[in-house]
Amino acid sequence: MEITISDRAIDRINEIRKDQNIPEDAFLKVGVESGGCSGLTYNLDFNNEIAPSDSDKVFEINGLKVLIDMRSFLYLAGTELDYTEGLEGQGFHFNNPNASRTCSCGESFSI
Repeated sequence: MEITISDRAIDRINEIRKDQNIPEDAFLKVGVESGGCSGLTYNLDFNNEIAPSDSDKVFEINGLKVLIDMRSFLYLAGTELDYTEGLEGQGFHFNNPNASRTCSCGESFSI
């Protein structure tokens, strides 16, 4: 089971890529790191300098190349990345079915 990315999130990612002059062949690196008030935090970044390793999950969603290291993939399988611009805040949001607890800001979680 891979992650999914909403059309709104893809549109915003492409805007950021254009604004920051990031090459179209750069991967969107999605990951999980230790930290945050719930124990784990999400990380999004572009990667066009380091080649994926054999254990990385690499796939394409609507023309967007996505890279997830295997450790992060275990936490993120089945997750949807979305982007919202509403009263509750603007930004990327992870809808992670594996998270048993999230903090109130939605930036960290635990399993």
